[in-house]
Amino acid sequence: MAQYTQSAPAQYAELFRNLSIDNQLAVLWHLYVQMGGSTRPQDPEDTAPDNSEGLFNKVKGKSKEEQLQIMRDLLTPSSTEIRREYDSLNNNTKLAFWYRLAQGMENSTIIPVPSDYQLSGQAKELLSRLEPIGFELQYIFLRDALLAGY
Repeated sequence: MAQYTQSAPAQYAELFRNLSIDNQLAVLWHLYVQMGGSTRPQDPEDTAPDNSEGLFNKVKGKSKEEQLQIMRDLLTPSSTEIRREYDSLNNNTKLAFWYRLAQGMENSTIIPVPSDYQLSGQAKELLSRLEPIGFELQYIFLRDALLAGY
C-alpha cells in the first residue's frame, strides 16, 4: 500500500477539482458519510465565531433545484448574491458552512445526492485514496479542496 504524506491531501484536492461539479458534490457527500459526520473538528486557532448559520438558512429556504445550483455555484467561479456572501466568510466559517450543508443533506433539509447517482471512475478512485488516509488528512483534503482555487 502506498505511503501517505502531508502532501497527499493537496494532490487529492487537485484531482477533486478536475472532477465534474456533480461528482465533486457527490465526493464531498460520500466523504462526509465515511467520516461519520465528523467533518468539523475544533480548530484551536479558530477564534472567530461560526456565523455560517444565516447563509445556511438562506440556502435551506430555497427550492431543492435552487439548493443544488447554489452548491454548484460555490464550486465554480460565479457571481451570485449567495456566492458573494460565502466569499466574505473566513476560511473556518466556509468549512463550517459546508459541514452544515452536509448535515442538511443528511436530514433532507438540503437536496441530497440521489440514491441512484453513479460516481465517475475518477471520483471512485479519489474516494478509494481518501478513505485510508485518516481523519486529519481527510480534513486537510476538505480544506484544500473547498478553499483553494475557487
